[in-house]
Amino acid sequence: MTTITRTQALDKARELYEAEFGPIPADAHVLAIHAPGRSEISGNHTDHEGGHVIAGALDVSVDGIAVANGTNTVRIADEGYPTFSIELDDLDVREDEVGTSASLVRGMAHEIAAHGGTPAGFDFAFVCTVPSGGGLSSSAAVEAAYGRAMEALWDAPAVDPVTLAQMSQRTENNYYGKPCGLMDQAAVCLGGLSFMDFENARPATEKLALAFEDYGYSLVLVKVGADHTDLTHEYAATPAEMQAVAAELGHARLCEVDPADFDAAVPALREKLGDRAVLRAIHYWYENDLVDKRWAALKDGDIDAFLAYTRQSGASSAMYLQNVSPSGVDVREQHAMLALGLAEHILNGRGAVRIHGGGFGGSIQCFVPVELAAEFCQRMDAWRGEGSCRTYAITEDGASATWL
Repeated sequence: MTTITRTQALDKARELYEAEFGPIPADAHVLAIHAPGRSEISGNHTDHEGGHVIAGALDVSVDGIAVANGTNTVRIADEGYPTFSIELDDLDVREDEVGTSASLVRGMAHEIAAHGGTPAGFDFAFVCTVPSGGGLSSSAAVEAAYGRAMEALWDAPAVDPVTLAQMSQRTENNYYGKPCGLMDQAAVCLGGLSFMDFENARPATEKLALAFEDYGYSLVLVKVGADHTDLTHEYAATPAEMQAVAAELGHARLCEVDPADFDAAVPALREKLGDRAVLRAIHYWYENDLVDKRWAALKDGDIDAFLAYTRQSGASSAMYLQNVSPSGVDVREQHAMLALGLAEHILNGRGAVRIHGGGFGGSIQCFVPVELAAEFCQRMDAWRGEGSCRTYAITEDGASATWL
């Protein structure tokens, strides 16, 4: 798969800008915006339950340029998509924008204005190297990019990474209509490899400078061939079922539930909520413990322990969380499960594989011995389609904006 540098991406964004909006005046103040994609390293569907997560910013990103236009209109040019605009005189949720790119602009405008920014029109052109529909949080990267652009252009008080992530999450929840947790946005805004604890309203975070290649493994993600962008109902059902279990036990999220109380209530929970909800709750506690073990292993430099816990995590997601294949799927088309099986077949006991991020399609995550990575991607591409498989690196740069 072809990759481009950030400089090349900004050059392409400038070309797109001038094609859509005309030449940039010589005296214009030009803002460069960057926001990376992310990989969920550990903590599959734990964030929305107040649990623990490890996530890393990736070397794919949204990169663009923005210039104030002297109007009350924001115009957005996204390479490969129709240019669109929104007016800034109404920043409330609009039902006709739910699930659209315009909702993300309006939502972030509402957030930055509430933070003290003064709304004013601008033109923003960007290119996105985060694979769409691959589960690498292209939407969170776009939200963060809008936020950083508005922060700078609207002379808003400085927004720290966690606050920007919370703004982005509210935008996705309330304006776009997807009930996501905070992990995606936090990883994009923080940059690097981070441990996150979501028990409190403001998550506690810890960063670790680490390159998996230094321990002999490549981080490889394989796009499975099933776009998950139209599976919001599957994602929504996951926290809904977990939180239904918590509610039956008198709490809002599973992090607040005593596992002993859950154990005692299993028969009643099965009868009222069904087995899948109970299994998903079991996954939460099992996976949350694995996050802590994997973080400790990474801090100790124990890659073998990390990989062993990664395999356990993948098994829990498949068996208990059940987010590999959408419910009611045609048994002849199990894209993510097939990708997992093929990856295991190539690795033959080496490394580790697991479903990645939200699941139900998107990408699988593989830790592949460095010396095997090229062959691994070649074989996966032959089965899944050219460009499906590539290696990624953790990048320290979170969402940012810089005057050129």
